[in-house]
Amino acid sequence: MEFEMIAKTFQGLEEVLAAELVNLGANNVEIQRRAVSFTGDKALMYRANIHLRTASRVLKPVFHCKANDPDELYKALMTLNWTDFMSVNNTFAIEPTVYSEEFKHSKFVAYKVKDAMVDWFREKTGDRPSVRLDNPDLNLNIHIAGNRCTLSLDSSGDSLHKRGYRITQNEAPLNEALAAGMILMTGWKGQTNFVDPMCGSGTLLIEAALIALNIPPGLYRSSFAFEKWTDFDKTLFDDIYHDDSAEREFTNKIYGSDISRRAIQISEQNVKSAGLTRYIELKAADIRDFEAPAEKFLMVTNPPYGERITSDDIYGLYAALGTAMKHKMPGSDCWVISSHEECLDKIGLKPSERIRLLNGALDCRFQKYEIFSGKRNDFVVRKKSQY
Repeated sequence: MEFEMIAKTFQGLEEVLAAELVNLGANNVEIQRRAVSFTGDKALMYRANIHLRTASRVLKPVFHCKANDPDELYKALMTLNWTDFMSVNNTFAIEPTVYSEEFKHSKFVAYKVKDAMVDWFREKTGDRPSVRLDNPDLNLNIHIAGNRCTLSLDSSGDSLHKRGYRITQNEAPLNEALAAGMILMTGWKGQTNFVDPMCGSGTLLIEAALIALNIPPGLYRSSFAFEKWTDFDKTLFDDIYHDDSAEREFTNKIYGSDISRRAIQISEQNVKSAGLTRYIELKAADIRDFEAPAEKFLMVTNPPYGERITSDDIYGLYAALGTAMKHKMPGSDCWVISSHEECLDKIGLKPSERIRLLNGALDCRFQKYEIFSGKRNDFVVRKKSQY
């Protein structure tokens, strides 16, 4: 049976997530604000949680209503048959998402949902279920936009960007879903080598390897919220979880380097935890000493943004990155993300693409540089001749 679902994501990744869902076989795919709605069956819901690289969670809407204030929402929720989703002995948690003038306090919205659920069970059974914020039996999401309210079951639990392979991390690590989205935006799927010369804790390297090998990121997780649902189909889930028929060989190499030896040690631990050591080569090296692999490669990197080092240092770092790109990466596509446009300007090269992304709370630019040999005019003429 097919039903409605919503995959949540991070700002700027909506189109990438929509493409992922289409490839998984989802129907009625529609892009929304930091989300993509779609329809599918239970098997697709399981696959979405296991396979999606750019989603943060997968929601299953179970109730829609219109309410102009919290009391109206309470009355509407009291009409639900809550035993369709849980028993009085189950624990639950409620996550509110509110974009409304009528509902000003998201926590109060969560309280009203809780009150409706508790009062309904108390009237029917004389007992009540309990709230549990840590690992509850049922995760609920209440989404309000204006006066339109949607109650959903959260099938994921912990955010899907928390893959489970990360043992430790550097300062300000890149979100795994964002890292995967950045790589997917480049069109790379393992057809060349991959390079990150400022690899930090190795997130881009690991996500690149998972994409190249077509390994589902959800395989590293210990659990999903839907495993506690009353209609959980363990046989179906096990068949999907253990199906490795879509995995592929990767005959190229992934290279990571960083000036910090501690960062490289962290990367080594995370790469080993992900079981990808044979595909990823790591070394401590300054960007000024970058050595390009002999074969063609794609470079994607997330340099420091300057929060913890001085302006002179950060500008010099980006200038050195630009020099390495120009002189040591001819014929390659290079992608750089940063929240500081003035830093990106220090690269000294003209980007061919600029994409706005949100890295945590930071508004960033993800820029593509097509590195050419010889004069730029000759490169432009060659590009035009390809079309």
